Amino acid sequence: MANAQHIARIIDQALGRTPADLVIRNTRFLEVISGKLFHGDIAICGDRIVGTQESYHGVKEIDGSDLTVVPGFIDTHVHCESSLVTPLEFDRCVLPRGTTTAICDPHEIANVLGSEGIQYFMRCAEQSCLDLRVQLSSCVPTTELETAGARLSAADLVALRDHPSVIGLAEFMNYPGLLAKDPQVLDKLAAFQGWHIDGHAPLVRGKNLNAYLACGICTCHETTSAEEAREKLSKGMHVLIREGTVSKDLAALAPLLDARTSNAMAFCTDDRNPLDIAEQGHLDYLIRRAIALGIAEGDAYRAATWSAARAFGLRDRGLVAPGKRADLVLLSDYRCCEVHSVVSAGRLVSPELFAQRQTIDPVGLNSVKRAIVRPRDFLMPATTGDSTIAVIGVNAGSIVTDHRRLPPQIRDGYYQADTRRDILKVCVLERHGHSGDIGRGFVQGFGLLRGALASSVGHDSHNLCVLGSQDDDMAVAVNRLIDIGGGFAIALDGQIIEELPLPVAGLMSLAPYETVHQQLAALRDAVQALGCSLPEPFLQLAFLALPVIPHLKITDQGLVDVDNFCLLNTG
Repeated sequence: MANAQHIARIIDQALGRTPADLVIRNTRFLEVISGKLFHGDIAICGDRIVGTQESYHGVKEIDGSDLTVVPGFIDTHVHCESSLVTPLEFDRCVLPRGTTTAICDPHEIANVLGSEGIQYFMRCAEQSCLDLRVQLSSCVPTTELETAGARLSAADLVALRDHPSVIGLAEFMNYPGLLAKDPQVLDKLAAFQGWHIDGHAPLVRGKNLNAYLACGICTCHETTSAEEAREKLSKGMHVLIREGTVSKDLAALAPLLDARTSNAMAFCTDDRNPLDIAEQGHLDYLIRRAIALGIAEGDAYRAATWSAARAFGLRDRGLVAPGKRADLVLLSDYRCCEVHSVVSAGRLVSPELFAQRQTIDPVGLNSVKRAIVRPRDFLMPATTGDSTIAVIGVNAGSIVTDHRRLPPQIRDGYYQADTRRDILKVCVLERHGHSGDIGRGFVQGFGLLRGALASSVGHDSHNLCVLGSQDDDMAVAVNRLIDIGGGFAIALDGQIIEELPLPVAGLMSLAPYETVHQQLAALRDAVQALGCSLPEPFLQLAFLALPVIPHLKITDQGLVDVDNFCLLNTG
């Protein structure tokens, strides 16, 4: 908060009476309201822009003559846990790529650790160089069709609400509970009326969408078609265009993004791992891709900055203009969104800036609470007379799955995997020390010919997920995760051939993001060598356990018919 003395400094620097703290000299910059490029200097006092277009001198100066300056990018919906690194490593990973504000929902760690996980993110937000804003996780657990590690009531969330990083209530995934007027759902919505309430409404249309919006929910990142987006926009919903590691909606929604709609559309990554960030980029990649798809440059940058800021009530940013927060991206190529350097809250981003942060102790280092498993734990007795069984159908690039009915493979009285038809066994094992349940089913679409994959990342309750064709390898992979406190593991012929430990709540590594990138690359190569056809099999596996995304999913309680919001029998 600026005091009178600092405001006096702002006035003097804006008028040019005294040198500004930092000046970007002789540059061109985007005025995102009109989409036009202006020339001149940009003067900064502390963390605030105090002058544009005019000539200034600064204590520190940057030659911007060959650069184009745009506002800092705002990721409107992200789970830092899905980057597989801690929030402060996420900070170091994405801020140099131009993401100066990230609106995160820590519901992955909240589903494991409850309030302790959210408070860990709040402590990280106090130290991060980018502005990490926290949404309070609305669905812990996501549904009653799974076993999470914690449970958060409306009162638990209200107790966290006054932290300065908090914007409001995070993505409200339990839309069936909202429509059914579940008392706990209503309590949470009532507690956050007047605050920002983030949406999550895949395929919600018509009167159901009306009811959802009427409760004060105003954004959605789960829109996957232009037709769906048009209805949501027409009803006043801010559509967040997602391009993550698994869910890729940019190509489908880009045709709607223009000068008229960019005020009501923004970008988000949701779940994007270090492999994609390192090889493609973060929000800079989304902007670059949008422009390549034919979106006008000004419209793409407007959606990534000012529109995003308006959607979440962040009125102090999103413009290169006096009085706004000095979050700026200096581009060496405007059309290709090639980032030259970044200014965050008036500070030039550098290794020295990150070195000034205080270390935050990790939490949840012993979160996998399950006894070792045996191959027979994965057996599935066949039901007499079943001509077909339910099979989860995976489609690359989407977390929406098909509900398929296929003839089973049976041997010795048990259902079996069938690699000839690309049908693998998939199981979810409760890992929080509560029920010990195991959900069993089948999935088609991974292309895995041998071995087994296991993960402690299983959205959103984060139980242990494993798939494969042989029960022996499945047990080896799961037991390795129990030994190392969570992560990813690949088993083949009774041995672990690759792994990535994720000891922080079974979700995040303690290693630098560069190391995690290398480990992920090794995992990808190993999975592809086993025949897997999916670009990101571990994240695809993680989303098989998310029972709020249509159509067929699996949790520790069994197969879930998401359309009817109920558990299925194995057959």
